[in-house]
Amino acid sequence: MVTFSDKNGNSPPMFIIDSIDRTARISLDRPEARNAVAIQHWALLREAIAQVAASDARVLVVRSTAPTIFCSGADIGDLEMLGSDPVMRARFRTDMAVAFEALATLPIATIAAIDGGCYGAGVALALACDIRIAGPRASFGITPAKVGIVYPAGDVARLKALVGPGQAARLLSSGMTIDADQALAIGLVEERAASADEAALALAGTIAANSRSSVAGLKRILAGDPAADQMFEDAFGGRDFLEGVAAFRERRRPVFEG
Repeated sequence: MVTFSDKNGNSPPMFIIDSIDRTARISLDRPEARNAVAIQHWALLREAIAQVAASDARVLVVRSTAPTIFCSGADIGDLEMLGSDPVMRARFRTDMAVAFEALATLPIATIAAIDGGCYGAGVALALACDIRIAGPRASFGITPAKVGIVYPAGDVARLKALVGPGQAARLLSSGMTIDADQALAIGLVEERAASADEAALALAGTIAANSRSSVAGLKRILAGDPAADQMFEDAFGGRDFLEGVAAFRERRRPVFEG
């Protein structure tokens, strides 16, 4: 297990990395602040994602160690400080965007397991994952309009792509909080489960049994990679295809590379 805390090593860790079989987990672990993400934590998140990318993990689950909160968003103390510090505003925007882009482009499947409250930048964190699973205590709110700010363009684009422009406008303009069932109904999450953690691990196990190269390629195609046609053709020349066909003919589970 690896933990990431601030540069001085004095504060409790914000992120914990561990793994179960071939599934890596990044757990938010700042319950005393309702898992609020401080400005210095975005770089730590990027480091945690880079470590997962360098590992042999086939799936990443982003979750919380706290039973009632996934992430309350950016630390409100930092937001207050940004009012008088234009340089820090740019750092905040850039570090957050880089972390989310690293998560969104990770070449393995990513799942957000949301068993508690998910607000502001916490929703953006979930949006950067491929799949979102909500537990019974999950609730969602995107609240920048309630404190006189706006949402970053990249996060708005992901929200709009997921729920459509009308629902995105409804959530952003009102700052309303919706529950897990409402989130499922509008497409903000893909699954509603009795336990998001358990459902995420079950789905991760299913994904991890598949070809890692296939999942990576399919993720790129879903993102609109212009090389999609070439990836389709090249896959037939790969070793995973040969193994997949052999396993099918021999009625056994395939053993893929990676």
